[in-house]
Amino acid sequence: MNFLELKNLPTPKDETWKYTNLGRTLPANLVLADKPQNIVIHKNRGQICEQPEDILFTAFENQHTQPRLKIVLEDGAQATMIERHNGEGAYWKNMVTEIELGQGAILHHIRIQNDAPKAVNTNMVSLKAARDAVYNGFALNSGAKLSRHEIHAIIEGENAEVSFNGVNLLNGEQHGDTTILIEHQAPNGRSNQFYRSLLDDKAHGVFQGKVHVHQIAQKTDGYQLSNALLLSPEAEMDTKPELEIYADDVKCSHGATTGQLDEEPLFYLRQRGLNEAQGRFLIIQAFVDEVVDKIVDKKIRSEILEVTQTWLHTALKI
Repeated sequence: MNFLELKNLPTPKDETWKYTNLGRTLPANLVLADKPQNIVIHKNRGQICEQPEDILFTAFENQHTQPRLKIVLEDGAQATMIERHNGEGAYWKNMVTEIELGQGAILHHIRIQNDAPKAVNTNMVSLKAARDAVYNGFALNSGAKLSRHEIHAIIEGENAEVSFNGVNLLNGEQHGDTTILIEHQAPNGRSNQFYRSLLDDKAHGVFQGKVHVHQIAQKTDGYQLSNALLLSPEAEMDTKPELEIYADDVKCSHGATTGQLDEEPLFYLRQRGLNEAQGRFLIIQAFVDEVVDKIVDKKIRSEILEVTQTWLHTALKI
């Protein structure tokens, strides 16, 4: 990795690390120059794909991989993409994802990041949505020692809609970062960001979400919410919600909460015969389910629910 001057990068002790612009630190042309693994998915005008496409990105000990995924849906096309990440050992997976949605195109995109415990996963995503296009994204982040999922979405056409939902399951000394910038550059656009995080042990989560409404983008509707539950006194969550609005007629909101489990509903459940671990499981699982329920595909929704339940059983030792 001699093409990187690592001494110039922020260190883990540097607070500004979590606000580093990954796109400037690792420009896309550098990423694509070093043995890229290219996958291009192209759907023609009006093509309706009934079955999801399942893509696996894997890596192994001491590897530095540079995957590139490009998804193009022409006008009126519809598709569901499932993107999976895993591997073995210590490696760095540094990925670029480019998504282009034509007029009236609809994409359901599920990303399951379960890389190896010693791995690093960095992913830069760019999305462009034309008039009446719909992007429905969901991200499950549970793997890698260090992960960064950075998204830059541009609503270029009127009446387009983009949604980014996700669940972060972090334990040990994992560091998981989600950074989203949505630019509304056309009127009547809609954007949604809804993330929930569970952090155990000494895990550290970061959520940065920004909605930028340009002056031309009147009648914009933008929603952003990040909720985090700390399952350990040593777990940390940093949240940075932002709105930058230059239009007069918009409806935008953002919110963030971080805290421990509310004891009142737990007390209620224990009065009805459940032990403490069972009560905690039900409350925390319901907290996660609200986001997972937004996945349209029933099969993948059931798979992700099973992953969250297994993780939670381990965390609660039940």
